[in-house]
Amino acid sequence: MSELWKLTSGDLHERFTSGAASAVEIVESHLDRADQVEAKIDAILTLDRDHVLAQAKALDAKREKGEPLGMLAGIPIGIKDNICTEGIKTTAGSRILESFVPPYNAHVIDKILAADGIIFAKTNLDEFAMGSSCENSAFKVTKNPWDLTRVPGGSSGGSAAAVAAGIVPLALGTDTGGSIRQPASFCGLVGMKPTYGRVSRYGALAFASSLDQIGPISKDVAGSARLLSVIAGKDPNDGTSIDQEVPDYREALEEEMFGLTLGLPKEYMSDSLPSSIREAVDDVVLTLEALGTSVRAIDLPHTEYAVATYYVVANSEASSNLARYDGMHYGHRTKAPIKNLAESFSRTRSEGFGDEVKRRIMTGTHALSSGYYDAYYLKALKVRRKIREDFETAFEDVDAVIAPTSPVTAFKIGEKIDDPLSMYLTDILTVAVNLAGLPALSLPVGFSGEGLPIGLQIIGQPFEEELLLTLAQGYQVETDHHKKWPQIP
Repeated sequence: MSELWKLTSGDLHERFTSGAASAVEIVESHLDRADQVEAKIDAILTLDRDHVLAQAKALDAKREKGEPLGMLAGIPIGIKDNICTEGIKTTAGSRILESFVPPYNAHVIDKILAADGIIFAKTNLDEFAMGSSCENSAFKVTKNPWDLTRVPGGSSGGSAAAVAAGIVPLALGTDTGGSIRQPASFCGLVGMKPTYGRVSRYGALAFASSLDQIGPISKDVAGSARLLSVIAGKDPNDGTSIDQEVPDYREALEEEMFGLTLGLPKEYMSDSLPSSIREAVDDVVLTLEALGTSVRAIDLPHTEYAVATYYVVANSEASSNLARYDGMHYGHRTKAPIKNLAESFSRTRSEGFGDEVKRRIMTGTHALSSGYYDAYYLKALKVRRKIREDFETAFEDVDAVIAPTSPVTAFKIGEKIDDPLSMYLTDILTVAVNLAGLPALSLPVGFSGEGLPIGLQIIGQPFEEELLLTLAQGYQVETDHHKKWPQIP
């Protein structure tokens, strides 16, 4: 089997554009890799080999004609299956959309295609992006390539597992409360959650509209910079996307970090943090200080309320967003005998939604109901503002914030699935970023004693993705954690 699958996205692009490898050779290597490992990790929901090869052949023909080639030319890309792809099934990991084939592309898909990227596969996820382990998919449980008995994280677990296993060098995920960063941490990858509004959400199946963001997952920092450069920007179809110039984020990889001040929140380094994670963070601090930064302790006092606030806001928005799945226009419709429209809705939604989605719809509906709106939803919005103000105060004294991405490494499959509260608490270090609308990047910074990846997140002010990439690249040049591959038996 050709080992082109081991190359980074940048190396693949260079091989293709220089003529050292054809697009067909590149995708065949990744298809072979998928044949080798997919049955063990279950990262993919849809992979149309003929469609993938057709894209590659068209790209080879374009190169032969001497036509200009885009920034993603020659690069296979995995797409989380809650992002619409015209003519390719998009399920959101749910029975209710099991046969749904979108008639249009998400904005980010059109941008990828315009940059000559190759849409390789649709990847598994927690149903409607609701979960932290990729165990809530209606179709399969994705395994972590570093340990097949453990979860890859969620909800973008399929995208992360596919990159970690070498099936694709780049993938798209969505991050509502950590769903890019946490699986990146669990799988030893780079994952970027952009500023809210930096990337269009048009065509991403909505979970919580004020929190959702699409972003890249990659083996190295340069891969995330390359993909973000393509997908970022204003989209007239998304009223929340910001009309702000998009830089070539790859240029940030060459910048110096000397003189920057970083904050390490006391609340994120609690006594309950495992020693392996604490030691990894301490090592990062030493590395960054040796590169010319200074690190100081800071306070984010409302951190303890972040999880509760997040699950009130997110579930309330999910209750509203998922009301559209009623079986009337598209998606699953019950085949059971029914007496009236209300029974049709009830049966359709009961059959189509999984337990976690039902739980979140019900709690969100309760929070929005008469008599409880002020006590739950309105109060959550007020605390959300306080959380954002904590960051604004911190950024008066520091240029960026660093912290562990997750309070745990990848846990065993089945370990938390029957304990929702325990599962929700794995998000405690990521949800505040979404509530505040900030950019954050997770990168691999070491391994536990069990050989499991550990991630650190870098958090910045709105639209300062370049600074995060500069810091991450500076660290990555000095370390080799990102160069290691899992040994999949």
